[in-house]
Amino acid sequence: MNVTFLGTGAGMPSKNRNVTSILLDLRQELNEFWMFDCGEASQHQILHTTVSPRKINKIFITHLHGDHIFGLPGFLSSRAFQAGREPVFIYGPKGIREFVETSLEISGTRLSYSIYFKELEEGLIFEDSKFKVYCKKLDHGITSYGFRMEEKDLPGRLLVDRLKKDNILPGPVYQQIKENDFVTLPSGEEIDTSPYIDKPRKGRVIVLFGDTRYNEEHIAFAQNATLLIHEATFSKEQGQLARDYFHSTTIQAAHLAKEARVKRLIITHISARFHKSESNQLLQEAQSVFTNTQIANDLDEFLIKTTEVHQGNQKD
Repeated sequence: MNVTFLGTGAGMPSKNRNVTSILLDLRQELNEFWMFDCGEASQHQILHTTVSPRKINKIFITHLHGDHIFGLPGFLSSRAFQAGREPVFIYGPKGIREFVETSLEISGTRLSYSIYFKELEEGLIFEDSKFKVYCKKLDHGITSYGFRMEEKDLPGRLLVDRLKKDNILPGPVYQQIKENDFVTLPSGEEIDTSPYIDKPRKGRVIVLFGDTRYNEEHIAFAQNATLLIHEATFSKEQGQLARDYFHSTTIQAAHLAKEARVKRLIITHISARFHKSESNQLLQEAQSVFTNTQIANDLDEFLIKTTEVHQGNQKD
């Protein structure tokens, strides 16, 4: 599992940062990608990756400001040339359906696939055999949501050394042992497979916030996340601006990560007022509160390992 930032800017594109769009690569888990927001020119950013648009079949929209949705009609239109009849599921605030359908109708766009909409209310919005997705309202000028993706517990690893010690040699039987409670060996002996399977591994948790002011009520939603992706539109000196415009500072994002005891924080949604040379300053501000912080740049890709521990890493 990894996450790719197609755009990391706030409000409008700059020379160094396109506006917001993020991809979660779930090819190993589900053979698909999930997209979070789709700012202007997101489809062009995809051309700089190895991502196939037809593999993007779930799109989660945090809120309806233009820098988060203006790329959506174009992406959906272009996807029709590549995706055949594979449907798309779009989750977003009330109004997302009207925005998409109106844009496609006025432009005379005809899609070769179906779109299914779910306009959001707080709580569980999606579940399958491997993931649960929850959403929560944030504190922004218009309705804005955060998303919490919880991977269900993963099967324990096969204890190969123990198998070999018991003279159960590698072969197709190993796969059978992984998938069944009891297995008949080539010798005819039936064995209980549980002694040869390690305990289940805790699934990963990815929390992604849309635009928001800092609010202590958000801490519980991000609690113990493997990865928190949080906006940091302003620097630490611009706290009043952040409040006036319903955004967060670097320090506020880091404080939330610290209080929620997340494993890792990635800050994004950087104001166009900051030059590329100032990125390191913004990163250092956040790291002064929460050590394990990274700043996203366009087309950055971050691996999310199953071995990452669910506990915070911060300075006291």
